[in-house]
Amino acid sequence: MLYSLYELQHTAVAPARYLADQGQILFRNPLNPMSFTPMGRMTSAALDLFEHSTRRYGKPRFDLDWTHIDGRDVRVTEEIMYRKGFGQIKRFVRDIRRPNDPKVLLVAPMSGHFATLLRGTVEALLPDHDVYITDWRDARDIPLFEGRFDLCDYIDYVIGWLEDIGPKCHVIAVCQPAVPVYAAVARMEAEKNRAAPASITLMGGPIDTRANPTAVNELATTRPLSWFERNVITHVPPPNAGMWRKVYPGFLQLAGFMSMNLGDHMMKHHEFFNHLVEGDGESADATRFFYEEYRSVMDMTAEFYLQTIETVFQTHALPKGEMMHHEHRVDPKAITRTAILCVEGERDDISGIGQTRSALDLASNLDPAKKRYFMAPKVGHYGIFNGRRWREVIAPEVKAFIRQHDGN
Repeated sequence: MLYSLYELQHTAVAPARYLADQGQILFRNPLNPMSFTPMGRMTSAALDLFEHSTRRYGKPRFDLDWTHIDGRDVRVTEEIMYRKGFGQIKRFVRDIRRPNDPKVLLVAPMSGHFATLLRGTVEALLPDHDVYITDWRDARDIPLFEGRFDLCDYIDYVIGWLEDIGPKCHVIAVCQPAVPVYAAVARMEAEKNRAAPASITLMGGPIDTRANPTAVNELATTRPLSWFERNVITHVPPPNAGMWRKVYPGFLQLAGFMSMNLGDHMMKHHEFFNHLVEGDGESADATRFFYEEYRSVMDMTAEFYLQTIETVFQTHALPKGEMMHHEHRVDPKAITRTAILCVEGERDDISGIGQTRSALDLASNLDPAKKRYFMAPKVGHYGIFNGRRWREVIAPEVKAFIRQHDGN
């Protein structure tokens, strides 16, 4: 019912959104005398803001067609390498042969946004690495015959893809996948799997959410699992390909994202309006691009979402040594070969300081020379993997760590 109401609301607003889109074109037309008046610019800006805020955004493109290597522009093409029911591996193939560049698997979050959220991460890595990324599918588009997908399946996917890519791969897990990637490496090490990665970089991930809990952590712990199942889980309605699949829908996730920092989002939209009125197209386009990516959300399967809430945020199974991967216990002490870098942001309001760093303590049998911690000053959660501080401060640390352990 909840999903159907959302679809009905979107359909009902469609005519108003179309009129707003046409109206802003009218009020920006240089042949319209009103376009040169303060009232005309304000009307156009208001219509633009309404249309932009009520539009539904699909899966964005990476649009990373070029990179810069050794002083020259190099063509980049996307290639689908390994397909599975709930995701695929995408490789960014550079039109230049550099066999000594480390292989990097970038594991994107399955937490509402598409893999393109890591566009800036990929862009910074491309000049020096052979980059692969997990490209998760929207659960609303996956038919029921594809089966279930839970946290154990996520770990299976990571292990399988590392085996496909081969030995000496480096893994970067951003936010949510820190837990399943860490668990996958622990299981691979325990089973002496030759494809265990040379290093893993965990960035802003909830390894142990008991350390400096944030508002996100408190929400997950103050309500029983049954509350989440009753209030945020719904069925995908027809005619979507995944109809009748139980999901945690993207529109609810987006509402949660927005409500956590509602004041900041309102101020950004106010600034967006002012930029449009003033004719500051560059600033307005930067805000527009950010929110087009931010509002591009996907559904995730109910079983994955609920298992993650219970395992990661409520029972703290991984740091307690109680996490299970199918019938096997996940033991971080089994990690003895894979180097670990933990990156945290000083102002991260999603994964608090210390939550990611705990991965180093849990891997008690790993040589201290293979452990590194980096706390990025004045950086929030999003800034860990995107933006200027990622490019100028964090990315060099990650690249140096990967190079240091590429010969292991």
